[in-house]
Amino acid sequence: MFPIRDHNPSERRPYVVYALIAINALIFALQLPYMGNDRALAEFWANHALYPALVTEYGDYTGILTSMFLHAGWMHIGGNMLFLWIFGDNLEDQMGHVGFLIFYLAAGIAAALAHILAAPHSVVPTVGASGAIAGVMGGYLMMFPRARVDVVVIIVIIFKVFPLPAWVMLGIWFALQVFGGFSTPVEGGGVAFWAHAGGFVAGIALALPLWLRRGGAGFWRQTDGKPPHPDTVYQKSGIPVVIRRRR
Repeated sequence: MFPIRDHNPSERRPYVVYALIAINALIFALQLPYMGNDRALAEFWANHALYPALVTEYGDYTGILTSMFLHAGWMHIGGNMLFLWIFGDNLEDQMGHVGFLIFYLAAGIAAALAHILAAPHSVVPTVGASGAIAGVMGGYLMMFPRARVDVVVIIVIIFKVFPLPAWVMLGIWFALQVFGGFSTPVEGGGVAFWAHAGGFVAGIALALPLWLRRGGAGFWRQTDGKPPHPDTVYQKSGIPVVIRRRR
């Protein structure tokens, strides 16, 4: 099951989403000369990837931030940027450009800390924006649980697109991360499941104050749990007062 798009236009252009995608793409392009040489790539990552042992044993926190902008391959960066593209614009619309950037970085830091907590002495490099993007997904779930997301389901050679509510698609995704975290040795390589789960939970927590300012459960009732129409009008308190609902 893989999301490919949503159907929820936003009012303002998501410039921060655009910038994050561009920065990640540029840094990945800088990595390309090293991709065919494991030793050269390891040397490149040595100064920028997240090594939990460096944090816990030497107090080197640099990789917590810089690792968010590194990726291990085309599928890695492609999947992450697609998820950011699908779920980021509506959150940026609600949070504002600066607010969304702070949210994104905070979720990424929380995801890194969750990974460090799960594997404090690991010397395996961790790279990728997926922890921060998991936070975006958690925030999206908090704000828009009933938004429709198209997902591709692949059964052997059969491809089928299904529209699913965000809470179903994101709930399944989160459950898979928790299952993967419990079933995979944390000290080894592979997917950083606990970073994903930690980022997701952090995204929910970080979006909670905005949800409350918008009216809490009343916001969901006003919007049917979906991103508000671009013509929505808000009170000074931030609570929506006019919603033109999508059919």
